[in-house]
Amino acid sequence: MYNEDDFLQLSGLQHFKFCHRQWALIHIEDQWAENYRTVDGAILHENAHDGIRTESRGDLLITRDMRVFSRTLGVSGACDVLEFCRGGTGVPLTGREGLWQPFPVEYKRGRPKEHDADALQLCGQAMCLEEMLCCEIPAGAIYYGEIRHRKEVAFTPELRQEVRTLLEEMHSLYDRGHTPRVKPTKGCNACSLKELCLPKLMGRRSVSAYLRQAMEDTR
Repeated sequence: MYNEDDFLQLSGLQHFKFCHRQWALIHIEDQWAENYRTVDGAILHENAHDGIRTESRGDLLITRDMRVFSRTLGVSGACDVLEFCRGGTGVPLTGREGLWQPFPVEYKRGRPKEHDADALQLCGQAMCLEEMLCCEIPAGAIYYGEIRHRKEVAFTPELRQEVRTLLEEMHSLYDRGHTPRVKPTKGCNACSLKELCLPKLMGRRSVSAYLRQAMEDTR
C-alpha cells in the first residue's frame, strides 16, 4: 500500500508509455511546454467537463471529472466522464434503485493510435474505481475528437498487468529522481517538449561524453 504523499498522477501512464523520458521531464523535473496538440487536447477536456456535473437519462447516470485513486497502485487522478448504467451488475447508488455498472470514458484529441497508451490510462482509471467501489469493471471507452467516435476498450488481464508493471517502473524512477536517456523515435517531432529534451543532440552521445570532448577541445 502507498501513502497518499507517494501517489503519482494517473495521467502519467499515457506519458510513460509514449516516452519514459517525456514522463520524467514532466513529472520529475516539472518541465512543460505547449504546442497545438496539447492546447487542443486541453480544450477537448474542458468541453468534456463543462456543464452539469451529474446528469440523469433514465437508466443512465453521467458524472464528470470524478476524482479517483488507488492505494495499491499508488496513483490518483480523474475520469473525464463516468457513466453508470442500471442493470444486473454494478454497485448500489444512494437514492437510486437497483445496481449501476460503472463505465469510464476518456476524451482524447486526434484519432486512435497504433500504441495502447490511451487504453492503459483508461484501464488505470477502471482499476482505481474497482478498488474504491468494490466492483468489477470489464470495459470502458475512449472518445476521439478528430473522428468524433468512441472506441470501446476491454480491460483484459494483459492490459491490467501492463498497468501494474509500468506503475512499478514509474515509482522506481520517481523515488530515485532519475530521468532516462533519450531514445529518438518518429514521435519526437510531435512532442511539445522537443526543444527541452533535444532528442537529436542527446541521442548522439551521453552528457559525460559531450563534456569530456568539450574539455579536450579547450586544452
